[in-house]
Amino acid sequence: MKRINFWSSPRNISTALMYSFAQRDDFTVVDEPLYAHYLKHTDTAVTHPASVEIRNSMEQNGAKVVEAMLHKPFATDNVLFKQMTHHLIELDWSFLAKMENVLLIRDPRLIIHSYAKVIPNPSMQDVGIEQQFALMQYLKEINQLTAIVDAVKLLRAVEATLKKLCRCLQLSFQPAMLHWQAGARPEDGIWAKYWYKNVHQSTGFRVYESKNIDLPPHLEQLAADCLPYYEALLEEAI
Repeated sequence: MKRINFWSSPRNISTALMYSFAQRDDFTVVDEPLYAHYLKHTDTAVTHPASVEIRNSMEQNGAKVVEAMLHKPFATDNVLFKQMTHHLIELDWSFLAKMENVLLIRDPRLIIHSYAKVIPNPSMQDVGIEQQFALMQYLKEINQLTAIVDAVKLLRAVEATLKKLCRCLQLSFQPAMLHWQAGARPEDGIWAKYWYKNVHQSTGFRVYESKNIDLPPHLEQLAADCLPYYEALLEEAI
């Protein structure tokens, strides 16, 4: 039985990877179970789309969410929890020792460029890369860091990277992971209408295209502040 967290920065390939694992015949996937807990405890100035609806429809007690992740029966023995690293606040991290943990990283300029289309003034806290670096250090200390996956590396070599990830997780690779049907999925969070437009139009991982990203000055500074954390994470990506 596996309970796996994929700890992602926002505006990454996390939803596509969730869809990929949903195609397996041995996995259940869960979309951002700590979102309402995060909204209850965060002091960010950012207004999240559908925040009231999220808090009203999901468990806001993070300890209860963790208990469910660890012990709730699911349709399959193996469960993947798609998580945002910045949701990991006001919680005892010791539960991570009882789960497998994968970090999903992305170039901060690409994250910020995409994120600002929905939330115009993200902070370091909202982008989550500093938290990912702290999480990497903690998981290495407790020997529970299974893998780090970089979005660009995966998109440049999808099948090869998925096979590497499956080996890290001690899973067999299933070719079904490469494709899915376009459209929404039943496990989508209620926030999907604000964030998942592109992945709903997809039937698999998109082909990587290099882009020159121009950011306004205040976001250029944020990208520069994020870069050292990203570079440290990237050094250990599969």
